[in-house]
Amino acid sequence: MTVRTAVASGVRGTARITARGDGRGGTVLPVLDGEGPIVPRRTRSTGAGARVTLVGAMSGPLGGDHLTVEAAAGEGARLHIGSAAATLALPGQSKEAARYDVRLTVGDDAELHWLPEQLISVRDSDLRVTTRADLAASASLVLREEQVLGRTGEEAGRLTSRLTLRRAGRLLLDQELSCGPGAPGGWDGPAVLAGHRAIGQLVIVRPEFDQHRPGPALLGETASLTPLTGPAVLVTAIAPDALRVRRTLDEALRTLT
Repeated sequence: MTVRTAVASGVRGTARITARGDGRGGTVLPVLDGEGPIVPRRTRSTGAGARVTLVGAMSGPLGGDHLTVEAAAGEGARLHIGSAAATLALPGQSKEAARYDVRLTVGDDAELHWLPEQLISVRDSDLRVTTRADLAASASLVLREEQVLGRTGEEAGRLTSRLTLRRAGRLLLDQELSCGPGAPGGWDGPAVLAGHRAIGQLVIVRPEFDQHRPGPALLGETASLTPLTGPAVLVTAIAPDALRVRRTLDEALRTLT
């Protein structure tokens, strides 16, 4: 069931997903619930894991909206989460910024893939995205984020994105990028985006990287691989369009997994 909770400053909505290992190598989904613009649906999986697709039930996020996704893969679970389409950050009647919070938790011997489609920052929109992942010591994670600054031929909206990653309580990554009108100076300059309009990040955490972690590398002219503290790597890519960012991240994912 989808519930729209409207308040003076916008819409509030939370999607909750909980996966657990069934003790026989499979994964069950005891919690699969959505309200507001985000509705999670279980979709067909070819392996032992569970696959969930986030479906947009309304336009958004608009100015003043606050949307949240909470996903947890419990001990032994295998969970893959994607989305049915790109997310558009749109201007709204409220002058407040929209917020989109993602909270991921991965337990011991569990694996979570967070692979949504692109987030597009539409002209005159203002969106703040925070993604936080908390992993147990033996957990695995594949996390992809892609942002596009404006639709074709359109100026970007304001977009602030923060990604925080912890493993066994230890901080592995905490970074923030702000783009568009009103962002700190230099975001579009040669030291940051260099005029490109699409940005992508891929974080991979694997216990095997404790013994054999890939070293730093350039992946073409506008992408790089950076080892993080602990069994994790970060791939960062920029490009003129989302298609080229996706190709770079897909190739890195095939190589690293």
